[in-house]
Amino acid sequence: MQGTVRAFDAATRSGSVLLDDGTELSFDGAAFDAGGLRLLRFGQRVNLALDRGRISVVTLSTFPLPAPGPPGEPRTP
Repeated sequence: MQGTVRAFDAATRSGSVLLDDGTELSFDGAAFDAGGLRLLRFGQRVNLALDRGRISVVTLSTFPLPAPGPPGEPRTP
């Protein structure tokens, strides 16, 4: 799934993205850390992985998403 960065707080490593249909989804620091990034910019395109309805990984659209683990387990980079 892809989206566009709407907001990002470098201090908390959390923010929100807009999906192509206009839906806004928030992500926490753990989802940002799982993507291996240092920073995000407003308007940047990102790949997203969802786990139980929440964003579990945020990474650049040019980076592969980590392989999924068993249901309920975090993704491994």
